[in-house]
Amino acid sequence: MLNAKALPGAPYDGHTLAAVITAIEATTGAEIMRIIADAGYRGGNAPPSHAIRIFTAGQKRRMTPAIKRLMRRRSAVEPVIGHLKSDHRMNRNHLAGVTGDAINAVLAAVGYNFRRLLAWLALWLALLARTLRARNKLETA
Repeated sequence: MLNAKALPGAPYDGHTLAAVITAIEATTGAEIMRIIADAGYRGGNAPPSHAIRIFTAGQKRRMTPAIKRLMRRRSAVEPVIGHLKSDHRMNRNHLAGVTGDAINAVLAAVGYNFRRLLAWLALWLALLARTLRARNKLETA
């Protein structure tokens, strides 16, 4: 999860694109090459340097086979949003006000990233333990 923000007033999706692009580029330190977005971002307020790089659902022009594959990959984002809502308590916000909304969004994203980090660490430790056991078997044999 690269960017999580609570935007007060429920703005239209396409109107949030400029702020999100700059925030993601500031976080990662790299320039975004392609933006695969939902149809709500069509005609959004992206910076002029990124306007040509936005591909939305239902778009027909400028769709190469590689971009079509990325568009199918876009469906992997929806389960992440579902996990944030169910597993990380974003379905109900118990914190008051605009500040509480912002805190809830950021903490849910942090919890999601922390869960993924712990899963990666568990996998790495299991692989390390397996390698050490195999090494011990070879040394004792």
